[in-house]
Amino acid sequence: MKSIYRSLGKIHVCYSAPLHTSVEDHWVSATFASPTNKPITERQPTMIDREIELQTKDGAMNTFVTHPEEEGPHPVILLLMDAPGKREELHDMARRLGTAGYYVMLPNLYYRRVREFKIQESSREVMHEHMASLNNAMVCEDIQSLIDFADEESAARDGKMGCVGYCMSGPFAFAAAAKFSDRIAASASFHGVYLYSDKEDSPHLDAEMITGEMYFGCAETDEYAPKKMVDGLENYLRGTNLNSRIEWYPDTEHGFVFPKRGDKYHKKSAERHWERLFAMYRRCL
Repeated sequence: MKSIYRSLGKIHVCYSAPLHTSVEDHWVSATFASPTNKPITERQPTMIDREIELQTKDGAMNTFVTHPEEEGPHPVILLLMDAPGKREELHDMARRLGTAGYYVMLPNLYYRRVREFKIQESSREVMHEHMASLNNAMVCEDIQSLIDFADEESAARDGKMGCVGYCMSGPFAFAAAAKFSDRIAASASFHGVYLYSDKEDSPHLDAEMITGEMYFGCAETDEYAPKKMVDGLENYLRGTNLNSRIEWYPDTEHGFVFPKRGDKYHKKSAERHWERLFAMYRRCL
């Protein structure tokens, strides 16, 4: 069941979830503003937001899903979180992708340890423990669960899909592009860590398995993803047939895409990151 009302340039939707999901919040509000702050008269997309529980072999993975209400089915994009975890800031980023006509899924990758991680109420030490609990294989298992769910959704289009990972999830997006090469046609990493290392499961080792496009957005100054690592990755990829691009973002630091990252946020580069994502998804999906 669904009801819609409009007020002051906002569109509000009340949405009842399918029986196979549990939903915490059925309300979504999308605000649209013109440069002059006058009401926009043209029709704007109504968005559906959901919080679902996906049952995996390791437990219930709470996942945020957003997509346009109409004109589906929509290509699926997996948005993989950075170390501070699934939060409203990332929900907003998922919505920005979704309003362009995508079915976006943002899972809590820490679900095996905690349902909701709030760094403000915890510590960086605990955050690093959560990060260390994950590996490429585990996250790829989670991605399989996401794909299986999306394949049963009428609003989600079958076939080619996209992926993007930030920070700790950069290598996960890289590994997933290889693991699910028959599905992920476009994947991106932004200020991703451990993209090229001596670990046995370093994602660069499977780069030849990727049949889609791979993009790496790198901060100019990044202690977690240093230039030496990126240079090593670039040299390695030159010897492969991977359709990839490594791009440096001048005057940026780790986390530059996140609006709530204080002085680390670099608006010009963050907007470029959106342009690169949308262009790649248009090409490939």
